[in-house]
Amino acid sequence: MAVPDFQSLMLPLLKFSGDGKEHTMQEARDRLAKVMGLTEEDLRERLPSGRQTTFSNRVAWAKVYLTQAGVLKSPKRGCFHLSERGRKILSEAPDKIDIKYLERFEEFQEFRQASSKARAEKIAHVTESELSSKTPEETLEQAYQQLRDEVANELLHLIKGNTPEFFEKLVVHLVVAMGYGGSVKEAGTATRKTADEGIDGVIKEDRLGLDAIYLQAKRWQAVVGRPEIQKFVGALHGQRAKKGVFITTSWFSKEALDYVGQIDPKVVLIDGNDLVQLMIDHDVGVSSAVAYQVKKVDTDFFIED
Repeated sequence: MAVPDFQSLMLPLLKFSGDGKEHTMQEARDRLAKVMGLTEEDLRERLPSGRQTTFSNRVAWAKVYLTQAGVLKSPKRGCFHLSERGRKILSEAPDKIDIKYLERFEEFQEFRQASSKARAEKIAHVTESELSSKTPEETLEQAYQQLRDEVANELLHLIKGNTPEFFEKLVVHLVVAMGYGGSVKEAGTATRKTADEGIDGVIKEDRLGLDAIYLQAKRWQAVVGRPEIQKFVGALHGQRAKKGVFITTSWFSKEALDYVGQIDPKVVLIDGNDLVQLMIDHDVGVSSAVAYQVKKVDTDFFIED
């Protein structure tokens, strides 16, 4: 038989984890291959890139979606076990588990919301004729953006589920990756010098320390309004600071955004969506899975002297 799509692998993967033990992805692939009756030829089928088998890719995505829905728990990379929610689902013996089924869980809705909105703006209600009118490059770009959106959503979900101490370390790694703060050690030391009056840390703008940037980081769920930003700006004035960055895992109100456009010192606001996009751009908390090279004909090569 052909390799099943990743949604068809969700229920078998959940049943496999029903023993309550922690399993590796390799154990899951081996078991599911037998349950689904896949042949050696099926298991050798690879993605167009050739970097990964189709089956491994689809099992991995099934696990990602079940984890984001709180059905599986993933305590460490490459391992997972059944959650209490997953145990309850198994007791109900559903005939099928797919994306529509998982959308009943709030965590999964949050995970899907941003990427779904982005895709809706770009490809909602796309007809077959419209798809056929796209160039290969347009199709590739669309697929790339969809994968990026899914990674961004997963990053934000993981950040919100972690500790304030982890968020502090994340901010340090990000500002260093962006070229600020000197080294991770220097930036970490600076941000641990937690001042009062609404300033969480101070980092060097460059390796020479010619100027300083003041930081405020809020791992919040609710909107950050103008009063919080005004408090931060007041702290900057107290330090005679010229530059500040306010980072949050949530988002800023319109009043807060309008306010920072009218003031001196210069304040940059980074919300949760901006944060994860910067992480992706600067390889913080992510790694490259596959690289595609799009080539074109070198017409100069065919010109005779």
